Amino acid sequence: MTRIDQIADSYVDQWAALDPLGATYFGIAGHDDAMTDYTPDGFEARVELDRRTLAALADITPQDERERAAAESMTERLGLTLEQHEAGMLTSALNVVDSPLQSIQSVFDLMPIEGEAAVAAIAKRLAKVPEALAGYRESLRASAAAGRVAAQRQVRECAKQCADWTDPERDDVFRKLAARLDADGPLRTELDRAAQAATDALAEFGRFLTEELLPQAPAKDAAGRERYALASRYFLGATIDFEETYAWGWDELNRIETEMRQVARQIVPSGSIHDAITALDADPKRRIGSKEAFRDWMQQLADTAIAELHGTHFDIPEPVRRIECCIAPTSTGGIYYTGPSEDFTRPGRMWWSVPRETTSFATWRETTTVYHEGVPGHHLQIGQMAYRSEVLNRWQRLMCWVSGSGEGWALYAERLMADLGYLDDPGDRLGMLAAQAFRATRVILDIGMHLELEIPAGTGFHEGERWTPELGWEFLLAHGYMDEPTLRYELNRYLGWPGQAPAYKVGERIWLAAREAAKQRKGSAFDLKEFHQKALDLGSIGLDPLQRALERL
Repeated sequence: MTRIDQIADSYVDQWAALDPLGATYFGIAGHDDAMTDYTPDGFEARVELDRRTLAALADITPQDERERAAAESMTERLGLTLEQHEAGMLTSALNVVDSPLQSIQSVFDLMPIEGEAAVAAIAKRLAKVPEALAGYRESLRASAAAGRVAAQRQVRECAKQCADWTDPERDDVFRKLAARLDADGPLRTELDRAAQAATDALAEFGRFLTEELLPQAPAKDAAGRERYALASRYFLGATIDFEETYAWGWDELNRIETEMRQVARQIVPSGSIHDAITALDADPKRRIGSKEAFRDWMQQLADTAIAELHGTHFDIPEPVRRIECCIAPTSTGGIYYTGPSEDFTRPGRMWWSVPRETTSFATWRETTTVYHEGVPGHHLQIGQMAYRSEVLNRWQRLMCWVSGSGEGWALYAERLMADLGYLDDPGDRLGMLAAQAFRATRVILDIGMHLELEIPAGTGFHEGERWTPELGWEFLLAHGYMDEPTLRYELNRYLGWPGQAPAYKVGERIWLAAREAAKQRKGSAFDLKEFHQKALDLGSIGLDPLQRALERL
């Protein structure tokens, strides 16, 4: 073990003790009954660990390519976290998709539930939810006093989430969790009491958001260039030219929709994209009538992809050949992935959060999503990272996640499956293209709305006007190709999580460019399977370090 690996491994142990919820998310054992400290002091303790680790890394000279990639990646990630903390972005974080509120609620989905010890850990952690929310409230208050408050839209929507998660007629997440666990006697009493206390605390937190934080929140959603630039660097691990990327997003959307029109005519001769979508949605052979049946369909498709890609296009380690498809306990919408535990006793999982309005499911839309979330997408990349201890240190395997690299790879994986013939069916191909168009739309909207850019001439959409959330909604309805509840959630997500949404297409752009550069360098010696293996062995690193590392392969 190198000195850099020792620093990284020590960091994981220290960080897991400071962030037990994060430890559960990353599958690090030994912390499932503990709760993260979300007070200002708790945030400062975690950032102080980052400072010490950065200082230690600065004293080490990497001895080979593996050490160099590891040191570059860790320095880049921790440095950006420190910048975010100093800008007040961590202690003021509140949005509809990825803030401490969602972490406190969703961590229980990843905890083991079989056996008395597992149930006891859940009861202990549930009992600590009120303390965690109180600490988070303290941080939000301190940030508000310093003039840093999330926009009104995010405060209102997070309050609605609290209401849904505590409503017996809706998600009621904590009490429903307790009800389905096997416990009796004193443990049952402790579990039910803790679930009720957590529910009450979550409801109280919702009232705090509405009554105290909302009056202090700014009406404007746009992050502005300075805040957006830092957020973008964090999610991409790269510095990009926003105006160039914004223009490229328009070009990409036009290119993809041109291809969509061609495929649509294979489904409905002389028909439009929307005509083809209507025909596909009406096809009973492409619809599934219950969420349980849809979960089973996802599972079968994911298992088939693993079986067929292993040994041909990828060498998939045995523990990674298992994925579990699940229905999430919330109803916000969308499919997402959570990685395996460090020892693979908890498999990688694909989750479907079913909106309450959804009563049936269109498979043509989601075939490409299964490849994105499963294999060769997130599950392959994250599972292989967790497995490859001989080339990645513990921090790289468990904790290093960069949206630009990870989401870019998963979107690249969708296109790869089309290239390999898995999306030749016109309906499935239109679904893949719709997903690609949706990600190009994200590039335009996220950069456009947060920087309030001008809509260019020649687009046929409010030319010369500057982006607002209202125009963003109109644009999503025209180019999102999804139901309105999902699109509404997506708009709120972009506005509350600046810089993340472009990571998919920008990351894919870098992956495609790196593959083409490797082809040019190696000529007839280029081997796609070997390129993928070496690239995945780098882990999920920032796009700038990724490009440099791939150029050195």
